[in-house]
Amino acid sequence: MILIQRASLDDIDTLETLFSGYLEFYGREHSSAAIRHFLSERIANKESIIFIATSDAKAVGFTQLYPTFASLSLKPSWILNDLFVSPTARGSGVAGALMAAARQLAVDTHACEIFLQTARSNHKAQALYGKLKYQRDDEFLVYTLSIQGS
Repeated sequence: MILIQRASLDDIDTLETLFSGYLEFYGREHSSAAIRHFLSERIANKESIIFIATSDAKAVGFTQLYPTFASLSLKPSWILNDLFVSPTARGSGVAGALMAAARQLAVDTHACEIFLQTARSNHKAQALYGKLKYQRDDEFLVYTLSIQGS
């Protein structure tokens, strides 16, 4: 059975382990202290909502969402920025359970949408999002400006 709970500052140890796995998946590396600081600030400042998935009393995944607004809809919106499932738990419904929690958050907060991006090469994630009725946007281009020293 998969349980989903909203993370609190008490969950930083668990989150740090999962987030390290997430960063490794994307070929990024940060110190444990930097990860803990980042996650603690998001939770303490109420800047994001993080859900943790557990199975057999073991943390196996998380998702992190950031609140924003959809100007064209004049409504709140959520950015699903991070989704990670431990390699040993993949294919067991964890990602779907985390996505369901994200959807429920959007419903509960009267949001008009959940926005997310994924790598073009992440075909498993794309298949999940399609299965969950997320619509791929081929109309708009995404641009990013990297700021040196950040």
